[in-house]
Amino acid sequence: MFGFSAKEMGIDLGTANTLIYIKDKGMVLNEASCIAYDKRNAEVIATGAKAKAMYGKAPKDIVVVKPLQDGVISDFDMAAEMLQRFIRTAMGEKKPSGMRIVIGVPSGVTEVEKLAVEEVVGLMGAKEVYILDEPTAAAIGAGLDIDSSDACMVVDIGGGTTDVAILSLGGIVVSTSLRYAGDKMNEAIIQYVRKKKGVLIGDKTAEELKIKVGSAMIETGADGKEIIKVMDARGRDLISGLPKTFRVNSKDMEAALHESMEMIIDAVKSTVEKAPPEIAADIAERGVMLTGGGGMIENLDKLIARRTGMEVSLAPDPYEAVALGAGKSLENIERLRVYASDKKR
Repeated sequence: MFGFSAKEMGIDLGTANTLIYIKDKGMVLNEASCIAYDKRNAEVIATGAKAKAMYGKAPKDIVVVKPLQDGVISDFDMAAEMLQRFIRTAMGEKKPSGMRIVIGVPSGVTEVEKLAVEEVVGLMGAKEVYILDEPTAAAIGAGLDIDSSDACMVVDIGGGTTDVAILSLGGIVVSTSLRYAGDKMNEAIIQYVRKKKGVLIGDKTAEELKIKVGSAMIETGADGKEIIKVMDARGRDLISGLPKTFRVNSKDMEAALHESMEMIIDAVKSTVEKAPPEIAADIAERGVMLTGGGGMIENLDKLIARRTGMEVSLAPDPYEAVALGAGKSLENIERLRVYASDKKR
């Protein structure tokens, strides 16, 4: 699919999804961070979306693994196998020897966790591997000028972590990393539906509800009426134990996600509070950039703006921002070496 001319790659190794960007080719892979193998012969039978479709449905001999939890590698061997297969798919089965690869990781990960990620990619034969904080990558991917003396702020809400960071002069001035993001929101939706509807649903259904009718705040239309979306879902009735179809609307989702939204808003506030006064003044003027799949929850930008008084905008490609930024950072290799080696100060 791609020739040997493709020598630079950006990777967003996410808890929920892995995205790969190749210079001059664009975004070439977007797959669920999931792998399935058959215990009987220890053979991998599926990765990505195909493996995710097996989650919660596979027989006892087939194990479906999500090798990343809360933004870090929890199963090194499976993560290595999964990533190697993804890279081979992106490269058209060609080995990425001599490549420069940048990988975005949450800002709160330890040096040991960073080394684990670097080792996974190093096994593929890459010439150079750079580990870049996800907020830095997301900011670059969103088109922010992180080298400017005027500070910028990014809120990156992924599957496993929410990273809030203020950047200036090419580095992170102050940041907050929560191991609470999209996956925990799904759990909150599952608990809400169980308690309020008396129905047990799985992670896949919770994710679908979050995407289709999820809302951080209910808006009122020009006619003065609340704008409500409605969706039918299916689960298992807790009393009868039989399948049941039930209805969920935006107000249900607002209630289910309330605690999650409060945690994100508190992280934004605390990050600004930790920043020097001059930095806070820049943020008040330039506003906040939302990235990541979680940033796409309906009206989250408006809720943060209302609660903080700051202007909040959604990145042009929020879902792809980290992978895009990781790839674009390779355009200036000298600056990349500064970004990748910079420590939170």
